[in-house]
Amino acid sequence: MVHYYWQYLPLLMQVVVAFLLGVGMIVGSRFIGRHRDIDVKLAPYECGIEAVGDARQRFSVRFYLVAMLFILFDVEVVFMMPWAIIYRQLPKITGSPLFGFWEMLVYLGFVVVGLYYIVRKGILNWNQDKADL
Repeated sequence: MVHYYWQYLPLLMQVVVAFLLGVGMIVGSRFIGRHRDIDVKLAPYECGIEAVGDARQRFSVRFYLVAMLFILFDVEVVFMMPWAIIYRQLPKITGSPLFGFWEMLVYLGFVVVGLYYIVRKGILNWNQDKADL
């Protein structure tokens, strides 16, 4: 009879091999690669653009508004996915052939009204002065 813990030996071996492989790559690159610490390599890299100013400066509220709008509309698209998957079965579930269609049309109407409001408020218009918001 095999002891219970011997069943986990392959898993333990895999974890040890993965750990040794990671450590081996780091140590190997240290010995094999050449390292020159020059000012250009030690400077922070910002997408190829020279860093200007302080990293703790204030950002416009528009960055946060656009991020929240992206999340909002992304979640709304996620809510449409289950509807699209079971669309053909909706007449059997609801008993009405067009109930699911009208239900999603109302939902999309709310989304369009929200998008209209956002465009009318000028949140997506980055040419406005910062004081207008």
